[in-house]
Amino acid sequence: MKVLEHDFPLDIRISFSLFFDQYREFLNSDNKLLRDRAESILQIAAEYPELEEGITTEERVQELLPQIELVLEDSFAQILQKNEIKIATIPFNNTVVKSTQRYKNIINAAGYHFEPQIKNLDEDHYFIMGCSIILSQYYGYKIDFRRPFFYDIPDAAGIIRHYRILYNGDFIEIIKTDEAKDITDDDVAVLIDNFDNVDIWKEKFPPNSWIFKGVVIANLFDVTTDVSLSDFKTSLLKYDKTQGDFIGSFQSIFRGVFNLPEIKVGFSNYNEEEGVLERVPFKTIGSYILYKEYSDCCETALCKGTYQSMFEKSEPFAISNIDKMHKMYPEELMYTNLVKQNIKSAIIAPIENEGKLLGVLEIVSPNIQELNSINANKLQDIMPYLVDSVLRSKAKAEDELELVIQQECTSIHPSVYWKFRQEAKRFIRAKVEGNPVSFREVVFEDVYPLFGQIDIKGSSDARNSSVQKDLVLQLKAIAKVINKVRELDSLPIYEEIKFRINNYIDLVTDSLQVDSEQRILDFIKNEIKPLFKHLKGTNVELEGLINQYNNSLDKSSKTLYKHRKAYDESVMLINKKMAALLDKKQEEAQKMYPHYFERFKTDGVEHNLYIGESITKQNSFNKIYLYNLRLWQLQVMCEMENEYYQLKKDLPVALDVASMVLVFNASLSVRFRMDEKRFDVDGTYNARYEVVKKRVDKAKIKGTDQRITEKGKLVVVYSQRSDEKEYIKYINFLQSKKYLEDEIEVVELDDLQGVTGLKALRVNILYNKNKEDQEYYTYDDLMKEINK
Repeated sequence: MKVLEHDFPLDIRISFSLFFDQYREFLNSDNKLLRDRAESILQIAAEYPELEEGITTEERVQELLPQIELVLEDSFAQILQKNEIKIATIPFNNTVVKSTQRYKNIINAAGYHFEPQIKNLDEDHYFIMGCSIILSQYYGYKIDFRRPFFYDIPDAAGIIRHYRILYNGDFIEIIKTDEAKDITDDDVAVLIDNFDNVDIWKEKFPPNSWIFKGVVIANLFDVTTDVSLSDFKTSLLKYDKTQGDFIGSFQSIFRGVFNLPEIKVGFSNYNEEEGVLERVPFKTIGSYILYKEYSDCCETALCKGTYQSMFEKSEPFAISNIDKMHKMYPEELMYTNLVKQNIKSAIIAPIENEGKLLGVLEIVSPNIQELNSINANKLQDIMPYLVDSVLRSKAKAEDELELVIQQECTSIHPSVYWKFRQEAKRFIRAKVEGNPVSFREVVFEDVYPLFGQIDIKGSSDARNSSVQKDLVLQLKAIAKVINKVRELDSLPIYEEIKFRINNYIDLVTDSLQVDSEQRILDFIKNEIKPLFKHLKGTNVELEGLINQYNNSLDKSSKTLYKHRKAYDESVMLINKKMAALLDKKQEEAQKMYPHYFERFKTDGVEHNLYIGESITKQNSFNKIYLYNLRLWQLQVMCEMENEYYQLKKDLPVALDVASMVLVFNASLSVRFRMDEKRFDVDGTYNARYEVVKKRVDKAKIKGTDQRITEKGKLVVVYSQRSDEKEYIKYINFLQSKKYLEDEIEVVELDDLQGVTGLKALRVNILYNKNKEDQEYYTYDDLMKEINK
């Protein structure tokens, strides 16, 4: 019997010979009923010998069904007809020669034309499974080819139910034909290493070269819940929630687990930071609790019973009759929303990890009492996998938020990060909904600014001096080579080159003009470099001088980089040390009261601070926190000065610094400029603050040529009399703490472009010779001590 249109190693013959052999043994039984039963069965065998020899056609099987029913009657007990799911069949095939009533009922419920198919058994594996029967039954190899086989059969409600098939092969014979090949141990060794290579199997087991004689008894078990849980785990790992019908697959799995064809599944995310429930930003996943809202606070969105279950008991809350609950508690928004969606029963379950709420699972039904506290227990098997998935989803969402913020805003200070998260969520949500949208500028209104800087004094002069020294050194090194060239070959052109080199040395030694450096570098690049390349192979001693010159140059810039390197390293060390101290102190200040902080490294370190209600997101701001931050800033500036002068003696180039604080007595608005990726003041009036920041450190004391900033002094620039009084209080306090000297100098500033009426407090900073020293020095005293 060819059971399928494709190849199979076995020629199938439905036979009951082993059944008849068993009944022949029963003829010798002491049990008369058993002997009588055996005689009646063997009478059928005598009348229909092909039942023993083997039936080879489907048509003949159908003709002999009444006799087959009698032969198999003992294997299909009448009392279990409605309980067991059992069939007599042939291997891995849909042909059924007898079945229990329950199996028939299952097939009938699936529909008139439904024919069960073994799940996940393709043509090649079908052939290999046939070979495995031969290896096991005929040769006795203990090779485990077994794998679970399933029927997927829809029930009357349309829910796909999964049935596992367990085969009993006690009533089959495997017969070798002349066309069959002998199978050796070496053949088996090859086969077990090539399970998926069906061509090798067909070579060893030619199609229909063996005979299958008998039937198999198969028992089916409803494993819908187990398979649904497995599919559930796979779905959580496999599906991309942004693509395809993820929620449709999700719901069908839950329907299988609960055996309820009309239930639906929703989900709402718990935002711990804001204490709200909010929608997941995927179109296909809705929230029945939130209904039409994007987010809502938990106390409002959940009824009292659900809220208590979520946050106090950490267990699911089942509502079997929502209409009844709505009438009893009409003020509860959750019941109102569910009734509007024609939901009659529901299970609301917390998704938790280590006692922390991640989100809420919403299972809803249009039928009263269909969901209840009893079937809510089914969630115990589901929740562990759902928790893992939600954790992964949250981590992915966090990564996406981080990516958007980094792309749109670069690095954001933690104090204002929450505002950017809000905007990033809006941005992502709008994209999911298909709305064209841009990332909006983030604005903080009514905040108080603080600005301070510790600036390297004379940095431009020091930089120019280092450039001059390096250019002179490089020109002298070139002159040394040219002098040697003139000794070897006294061409007039070499004398002319030496003349120009001397002129450049004199030019740079006197002063560094705007174009001097570039003129010299062009001369070296266009004339000296090609000349040295030409001369390099003409004389051994000359080649050594040229190599010595080339080795003295910086590899990247191809210029001499000795004094500039010392200057750059000094500036880098100063900036690194000052920034590190400021960052460390900032961590402490944030614990006092949250505020925005940013710093910049230039020739020194600048910092901006903004403090106010709109930054903290809490109704807790009081000006006392502003005053505290202003005092903290002055103290930190003094500490940075001390830190610097501990560092000064170890710098490659001795540099000085000067510290300044700018006071702005009014609040303003700051806006994050999307194009520049930084915060800036908002509005024309507030722009005056930025103008002052950029120009004030270059300002001079009125009527003099003396810069307002000076080494060894802390300078506080302000415009209002009230600011002066406030800061004198802070200075007096720091004087008592030995941060500052006793004398306070009050000076007026020359008018800046567009800015008039500025004044400054100047006071000498006291220094420790070392960190453990309790003695304090003025700047001049400290320098004398250090230079002893």
